[in-house]
Amino acid sequence: METSPRPRIASIMINAVDAGRLAEFWSGLLELPVAARHAEFIWLEAAGPGAPQVAFQQVKAPAPGRRRLHLDLHHPEPGALRRRAESLGAVFVEGHDLGDFHWDVMQDPEGNEFCIAAD
Repeated sequence: METSPRPRIASIMINAVDAGRLAEFWSGLLELPVAARHAEFIWLEAAGPGAPQVAFQQVKAPAPGRRRLHLDLHHPEPGALRRRAESLGAVFVEGHDLGDFHWDVMQDPEGNEFCIAAD
């Protein structure tokens, strides 16, 4: 029986009013150097092969009712994963593009946000 690939937790994304300062704190605490910076995002190196990266997203201020922390799920077929999530009760919130990278913001049945993107 053929099974489809499992989604991979690629990032644990933390919203931060000062993403640089927060990345520096977690980098020091976890002893993980910064792996990448792009626009308002900073990613630390993964703790090991297959481990999710801790990442930081610059925001103006924590908005009431919005997430402070969320999962980024990557999958070879993000559209298929989105459809599966929706069939299980998730709701599409909005799509975003950063250069040629696209992701969809979703909400689980209790309103917790997560993102789906291509692997």
